[in-house]
Amino acid sequence: MQLKEETLLGKSIEELTNWVELQGQPNYRGKQLHQWLYRKGIRSFTDISVFPKSWRKDLEHYPIGRSVIHDLVVAPDKTRKYLLSLKDGSIIETVGIPTPKRLTVCVSSQVGCPMSCDFCATGKGTFKRNLTCGEIIDQILTVQEDFQRRVSHVVFMGMGEPLLNMEEVIKAIKIINQDIGIGQRSLTVSTVGIPKKILEFANYKLQITFAVSLHASNQILREQLIPTSKSYPLSTLLSDCKKYVEITKRRLTFEYILLEKINDSLEQAVELAKLLKGFQNHVNLIPYNPIEEVKYQRSSSQRIKTFSYQLEKYGIPASIRYSRGLETHAACGQLRASHNT
Repeated sequence: MQLKEETLLGKSIEELTNWVELQGQPNYRGKQLHQWLYRKGIRSFTDISVFPKSWRKDLEHYPIGRSVIHDLVVAPDKTRKYLLSLKDGSIIETVGIPTPKRLTVCVSSQVGCPMSCDFCATGKGTFKRNLTCGEIIDQILTVQEDFQRRVSHVVFMGMGEPLLNMEEVIKAIKIINQDIGIGQRSLTVSTVGIPKKILEFANYKLQITFAVSLHASNQILREQLIPTSKSYPLSTLLSDCKKYVEITKRRLTFEYILLEKINDSLEQAVELAKLLKGFQNHVNLIPYNPIEEVKYQRSSSQRIKTFSYQLEKYGIPASIRYSRGLETHAACGQLRASHNT
């Protein structure tokens, strides 16, 4: 189910201009509204000081499209994980990840996730609906407002499968780029892989980073970890990934969560390297963040380093990406699950 868009957040400058004209206002107010929505992150019409007082008063309860912070947990490394309450009562997770030079927001694209990955806290919950473009944009504005600092990077790696909500995700990417002013090369979209959707996404020819969650070096193990991959054989997935690179001229990233003695052996590293030979890609190795629902454990530092070394040995560029906020329900969906939402 898709929540009907009834708010202003998520609309383009053209749509906002049409809206203000329907309110009997001059069209230049569309540009003003656009600036106050996306550059100033207003929460109410009463905040827009350039608008006539009488009009602000008339529209003080009109829905802008902002969420409410239901809970906020701050990790020792200053990473902030938010539970945001949406207008229908749904709860989603968003994460703000600061460094001295950048502020990254990890956004959700769905309420819950239908992919049911065996190691994922979000996948252990229930899927409710897709998020609207405005609800995706709100997450960025919320983090920006809370940190009192401009967001520089956005990653679609929170709750949900972005390619199952492609229309709203594409709209959000355009607004993030054109209206909020974050370059496409500072955006990342991560998918577990949906049949036909990778090539559909490729045809937009975006300059973003595209990441595919692989997590296994063969089809049998991938089906164990990602049950929905039964309908998308690894050979077909990798064929589509190669076509993505050909269409976009952009390097593709593979994400690989390392699970102790499940997918982290020397032999599996070699098997993975042979799978990925022949086209432009990079592997992000991600040490696992354990959750209570399953018994998977994080690979040892030595096994992680050995796995990375083997990939490099076979000519596959690899890096180890440690999660931020490890002490604070680091795995996606953990904080939301802890609130039984």
